[in-house]
Amino acid sequence: MGKLGLQLYSVKDAAEKDLLGTIRKVSEMGYEGAQFAGFFNHSAEDVKAEIDAAGIVPAGAHVGIDQLENNLDETIKFHQLIGNDLIICPYLPENMRSGSDEYYQTAAVLNKLGKQLKESGIAFGYHNHAFEFDSFDGKTGFDILYENTDPAYVKMELDCFWASNAGYDPLEIIEKYDNRCVSLHIKDMKVAGDKKVSTEIGTGTLDIGKLIESGKKHQVDWFVVEQEDFTKDPLVSAEENASELKKIIG
Repeated sequence: MGKLGLQLYSVKDAAEKDLLGTIRKVSEMGYEGAQFAGFFNHSAEDVKAEIDAAGIVPAGAHVGIDQLENNLDETIKFHQLIGNDLIICPYLPENMRSGSDEYYQTAAVLNKLGKQLKESGIAFGYHNHAFEFDSFDGKTGFDILYENTDPAYVKMELDCFWASNAGYDPLEIIEKYDNRCVSLHIKDMKVAGDKKVSTEIGTGTLDIGKLIESGKKHQVDWFVVEQEDFTKDPLVSAEENASELKKIIG
């Protein structure tokens, strides 16, 4: 439980330029898993071979809702071939989240996808940003999604930064949804100018130690580093994040 992964969107330029080489670097940094955000025209066989050679495993993969709805069979086959057992919807387009009705409809879509994926041996989760915490008739979009999907079909990848950014306590969310939370996105937060941005772990204001402690208590499978704002080479930041998070995880 509680393995250390890197969401490859954090090093997206390097991954797009050389995915296979980046997988190797991720392993060398001390990550136990790579969480994918696209495969850049590489075959499943090539990705699997590099994962095995690097000695790491998939820490899940972000797959867009359009691909999930329109190309699910091929998607399942690809992820089965690379040994990935967790697919995460990373984002919702505006038309799927513009009001409470849309969120209820989206919940039905996610539930259906989750059922199909579970039947194929793959868990399904949703990754939040801040917009899910907008309130509609007294309920957030986030709660509408999770209260109207089957816990067996729709799991949670809680982005602790974005929940905090929206004014919600990720610790309370983890406690409320307990074992539905299978992955935590971990990044620290600082203020730059007039907005909150992500920063290297240990250089911001979030209590990462408490997040890890809660994740362990609730048997979260993956602690996944994801950083989106940088003042240095993202690969350097990824290595610093791995070093700091390993100290915290213990």
